[in-house]
Amino acid sequence: MLHKKDTVGTKAARAKQRDKARILLVDDDERNLLALSEVLEELAEVVCATSGRDALRALLTGDFAVILLDVFMPGMDGYETAGLIREREQTSKIPIIFLSAVNKETEHLMKGYAMGAVDYVFKPVDPIVLRSKVAVFVDLYLLRQQIAEQALAQQELREAKLLADTERLTVERELQHAQLRQAAILETLPLALYEASMGSDGRLTRRFIGGDVAKIAGTDALALGSGALAWEERIIDDSASNESPRVDITASSRTAHYKWTRSDGGTIHVIDQCVQADADVGSWVGTLIDVTAQRQLEQQLVQARKSEALGQLTGGVAHDFNNLLAAVLGGLRLLESRLSLGEREQQIFDHMRHAAQSGAELVRRLMAFARKQDLSPTRVDPRHLCSSVAGLVEHSLGDQVDVNWQVPEAGPSLYVDEAQLELALVNLLINARDAMPGGGLIDVIVEQVEPPEALTKDDEPPVFLRIRVRDQGNGIPAELLERVTEPFFTTKEAGKGTGLGLSMVAGFVEQSGGTVKIDSEAGKGTEIAMTFPATWAPDAAAETIEADGEQAFRIVSVLLVDDDKGVREILGEQLRDLGLTVTTAEDGQHALKALEENGDQPDFVLTDFSMPGLDGMELLSAVRERWPAIRGAIMTGNPQESFARTGIDVPIVHKPIDLPDLKRLLAEA
Repeated sequence: MLHKKDTVGTKAARAKQRDKARILLVDDDERNLLALSEVLEELAEVVCATSGRDALRALLTGDFAVILLDVFMPGMDGYETAGLIREREQTSKIPIIFLSAVNKETEHLMKGYAMGAVDYVFKPVDPIVLRSKVAVFVDLYLLRQQIAEQALAQQELREAKLLADTERLTVERELQHAQLRQAAILETLPLALYEASMGSDGRLTRRFIGGDVAKIAGTDALALGSGALAWEERIIDDSASNESPRVDITASSRTAHYKWTRSDGGTIHVIDQCVQADADVGSWVGTLIDVTAQRQLEQQLVQARKSEALGQLTGGVAHDFNNLLAAVLGGLRLLESRLSLGEREQQIFDHMRHAAQSGAELVRRLMAFARKQDLSPTRVDPRHLCSSVAGLVEHSLGDQVDVNWQVPEAGPSLYVDEAQLELALVNLLINARDAMPGGGLIDVIVEQVEPPEALTKDDEPPVFLRIRVRDQGNGIPAELLERVTEPFFTTKEAGKGTGLGLSMVAGFVEQSGGTVKIDSEAGKGTEIAMTFPATWAPDAAAETIEADGEQAFRIVSVLLVDDDKGVREILGEQLRDLGLTVTTAEDGQHALKALEENGDQPDFVLTDFSMPGLDGMELLSAVRERWPAIRGAIMTGNPQESFARTGIDVPIVHKPIDLPDLKRLLAEA
């Protein structure tokens, strides 16, 4: 057992040292640990471990000034423990003193030093010798700590000074660059700064002092800067076109909205704002801001709202209007089949039928513009399209207008609604004819193009075909070019156009997943390019459809359901003329009641979609549930109505119904 004496001074010193240094004492004999702890506790805080594993765990808790390690221990001996300590980067530099009671041979000493030991002490240990050896390493440790603390303090002082210098430089730099940043911001904006004086006519004479005049005035910037051109000379003041400047004036400020013309022919919208700088001399300072892009966005928003309003209006009236046309056209067909008309009466009859068909076409155009028509895209061969459209317009174009079709011999097919595409091309060809009153050449060019950027997708690259219709006519004035696709806007004389041709074309193309671009210059003609999705897939084999007179159907009886009395009577007579037994009902509830009360169920139910109470889909759903053998179909006068919500797959026919369509519907059923 080792012994020592404590004094008040040594206890204070020991407490101070414990705060700064620690000694790790490793021995499997707790008596040795107690004795050695008493010897070393004056030097530093002593941490004891009874095995190599405990020693390694203790080393994880922090740093140590020195490690006293017993050589002979069960499990993991001192040499193995020392090896693990040296392998770990955080503990590899800690001095190790081996303690041994048995291994005193030279070979064991050399092995200890080889394991990284700084000393090899044999038991029993002299307290004074041990304390002296350990004190050296504790003092070295404390000295390193002191040096590290001083270095840290000096580093903190340097960092604080550097931070202060950096903050000072940052403030100076920000102050120095404030005007540069402000100038850079002003240069990126489409505005110019000016000083001005008020003339006797109430107008300002400006001198530009900042901003980027070139962003507003383009090539006229140099002339404006030198004074060769006065800004006021190019202000548009055309009261007849409602483009005169609008000026808001107060005692100390002026704001004007007007258009300004560039020398290159371009026109910009400008907001001119200024405030009075000196009332005595009449000086002002202000800004000119180009708001052309904003005005264009506003016009697009107005156009979108017009389209939305027209779509809602069209959808609301289409059903009722088509019901009227269904009754009129159906009645005309009945009269034509039952009466023998003279030549004069036949002409009147043809005029009536043409007027009704024109009404149906007008509804289709409205729905096309509003993008509400029901499209049936198919594969359309451009070469076949050329011949079919040429046949439609051959007599309408006259002898003075020629059409040059440029269609590739091979390539992909268009994927669009063929009937609507033919209608769109006919509209464009008629417009081109009207633009060339003295005759001329119309080029129709079909070509494969890269997909428009707005329609490009990340998956398989899509295929697109572009159809360009180019004429040699009068062209469209620049100020009207943005309006030609508006509904009911036309440049033709009264009675020669509905204003729905181009709007219908634009609506159809965009609903088909394509784009429309119109290029025109007054006096040099117009080119309208329609870009459509296309496909390389081969054309599906055309289905052979029997001629109308040869179509046969097995249906004998039909239940006709429509809330419009005229449609019920006219369509019922048409069905009876086909040899069918027809019963009618005014709505879904009456139809179900008739089916329940009638012993002989009809073969087919032809029902309107929009009806009070049960609509057409709900009626057919109830019929299929109770009478599965009865077939059915839906009639509708509004192409925008959705039929997918019930999940029922039924044929759909649009009003006014053509007789061939009606026969085909019954034959397919």
